[in-house]
Amino acid sequence: MLRQAAFLRVPPFPGHRAGALLGPGDGVPRAELGPLAAALARWRVGGAFWHPAHDPWYDNVRGAEADLARALAAGGGHDALAAALAGYAPRDPFTGASMGWVAAARLLADWRALIDGNRRIGAVLGVARWKRAMVDPLLWDGGGPVRHRRRVGDMAGDQVALCWVARTGGAALAAAGGRLAEIEDGYVRSAGLGADCVPPLSVIVDFGGNPVDPARVSDLEARLLTGPVEAAARGRARALRSALVAGGIGKYGAGGGGVDLPPRDGRRRVLVAGQVGDDRAMALGGAGVDNRALLLRARAAEPGAEIWFKPHPDVLAGHRRGAVADAAALADRVLGDEPMAAVLAAVDGVHVVSSLTGFEALLRGCDVTTHGVPFYAGWGLTRDLGPVPGRRLNAARLCVDDLVAHVLVDYARYVDPVTRLPCPAEVVVARLAQGRSVPGGMAAALIAARRWQGRARRWFGTPMAWAAQSG
Repeated sequence: MLRQAAFLRVPPFPGHRAGALLGPGDGVPRAELGPLAAALARWRVGGAFWHPAHDPWYDNVRGAEADLARALAAGGGHDALAAALAGYAPRDPFTGASMGWVAAARLLADWRALIDGNRRIGAVLGVARWKRAMVDPLLWDGGGPVRHRRRVGDMAGDQVALCWVARTGGAALAAAGGRLAEIEDGYVRSAGLGADCVPPLSVIVDFGGNPVDPARVSDLEARLLTGPVEAAARGRARALRSALVAGGIGKYGAGGGGVDLPPRDGRRRVLVAGQVGDDRAMALGGAGVDNRALLLRARAAEPGAEIWFKPHPDVLAGHRRGAVADAAALADRVLGDEPMAAVLAAVDGVHVVSSLTGFEALLRGCDVTTHGVPFYAGWGLTRDLGPVPGRRLNAARLCVDDLVAHVLVDYARYVDPVTRLPCPAEVVVARLAQGRSVPGGMAAALIAARRWQGRARRWFGTPMAWAAQSG
């Protein structure tokens, strides 16, 4: 007889710390047996579905798992499935709480889709070693270690090189030719800066291009071009957005309370969000507008407003270019390390080139003016002063929850910092809200050293050197 715990189990993702998917229980209730069997057959999950050579859902595989999989695929196998799962019940691997049988199958289906999609990746270039413990579960293809390489090398005909383009360089990209996909930090990233070597809890993997480049239709833009989502997906997105706002969660963590911001003086209050001056988002989607020009344009567009300027966190930390030497003369207030969530709660509008701050502002009900071409421009949600592609302007209009469903739920990939399993967005948001996302051990030591380095750059850098980072 097939062992009970064998047929439904957590795939061996690299470095995962989760327990078993099944714990002691009463087996599958008779009323749930048919729906579970249909779900397993439809999603082809159960057994070692992640392994290219041992996947029981392929005809050439033999054994007890394959026998059960074939029976389920043929519409039968209910008694055998009930026997295999007798004495067990599924447990949510992220919380330990009980979960439904079909919900467990759906989680396995999400993992299968991720693993199968990763088989397109022939080589991974540019992912820093300190990121790999968290990123590798999101790139694993079930057949062996993630293929990190210094150069492209040989790939199968249908495979691509997945590149962190900012770290790879022209020679590596040229070797990839047109067979290139991109990986970058996700939009709900971590409790800390990547420039401080805080590993990401989310990445984006895009086989079509990069969302910061409006000249190409990225996988994200292709999703957005499909238009509004169904009601159930919109409801899930609405709940996720509420959790983000309630937790004060943005790209770099949680928090937004207890900040002493000045009282209103009756004027409209506008935030101008700075960006890293030499970032690809500025080069590709910035429409030639730098941080200083953005300040001038915002002042011209809103002559009666109180203008706040907030430099990018990486610039404030001393790691990247983008300071504006005369920002204090161009803005009414220059902010520092105040949490972005608290700042957005205190302003009426936001001006950006292509900053993710504009997306976070939309989640919180602020009006947003874009001067470049961020991924969220052109869908009827923002005032767009940049050269938005006509394909977006001719597409169906979206609501904010449509945007959240496409961007945060369906597109970005997330890893749970506790179990190190690929997870839904809601798990990472909950971990951030609970403060359970900061790494320890050697990772914490690296983060502390990197933060000291940034402070040293600010303390010992000359005024001319600092001013040279303008734009």
